[in-house]
Amino acid sequence: MAKAVPGVIFTTVIALVATFISGLQIIKETVNFSPLIISILLGILIGNIWKIPEPLKLGVVFSLKKILRIAIVFLGFRLTFQNVIDVGLEGLIVDAVMLISTFTFGVWVSRKLFGLEPEMSYLIASGSSICGASAVLATAPVVRAEMHHAAMAVATVTIFGTISMFVYPIVYKFAGSFIGFDEVLYGIWTGATVHEVAQVVAAGFAVSDTAGNTATISKLTRVMMLAPLLIVLSFYLARKKATHGAGIALRDIPIPYFVFGFIAMVGVNSLDFIPKNIVHYINVFDGFLLTVAMAAMGLETNINKMKGVGMKPIYSAFLIFIFLFFVGIVSIKIVHQILG
Repeated sequence: MAKAVPGVIFTTVIALVATFISGLQIIKETVNFSPLIISILLGILIGNIWKIPEPLKLGVVFSLKKILRIAIVFLGFRLTFQNVIDVGLEGLIVDAVMLISTFTFGVWVSRKLFGLEPEMSYLIASGSSICGASAVLATAPVVRAEMHHAAMAVATVTIFGTISMFVYPIVYKFAGSFIGFDEVLYGIWTGATVHEVAQVVAAGFAVSDTAGNTATISKLTRVMMLAPLLIVLSFYLARKKATHGAGIALRDIPIPYFVFGFIAMVGVNSLDFIPKNIVHYINVFDGFLLTVAMAAMGLETNINKMKGVGMKPIYSAFLIFIFLFFVGIVSIKIVHQILG
């Protein structure tokens, strides 16, 4: 833990600079980027022009993994179960539809159109349809993928997840009314189609608190679908190969436990016994923790490493990204028309 301190201080300084820059009048009047967006941009810039010293790397990884999960847990203080009810059946249906359709399309396009190996196809599809890199890493042992498959899949979902994080707020700003999205529908769209939890948080809160809260609920609902998908995939592969042990034991499936922490905090906040001013300070601090995590994500995004990724996985992930973008819009419009 002590060895991580220098790296955590480093990401914290970047987050402080990002917070300062986002508050500048010229930034507010032009691009109006949130501290989250500026923090990841600074991280990418610094990480790709300066080799991060070894003593800092442990803290950077700690910021990306541990601090991010802590921040997601405390995001629960921005919500109550009434908010969850407000998103309701509509958000749940959209999440399920997008997960199933995207995973199916992702495997098909990777295998049939680009001739990728089955293992690679499953990894790219799971990363795109659920929760990015963490879904890739969770799926790898189920499909018995080689580590270079996992590395390539992580690279592809990182690329297009990062692109989504910037594109979605811009699309909403300039075409939201044309599409027919309000902040809640935008949040559902973002949560149901953007790859990583952190990217969803950034894209959601870049528009508004309402959009960010809705996006977070939608995304974490989608993340909770990881375990059922892995169970189904494991049994499918076991049956397909007609051999015992083709899958993994249910107890070995990695469960994103921070999701349950998030739900617990929503429950605590729903009881309404913590003073509003205390909740406000918790939310301010939590926003800064997210900014620290964004700095770490940027520092870990090494552009040079992307050169080793073959183009076919990138082409496949690009088509899945397009699928997520447009089918997500259509799905929300249809479900909203039926249930709204």
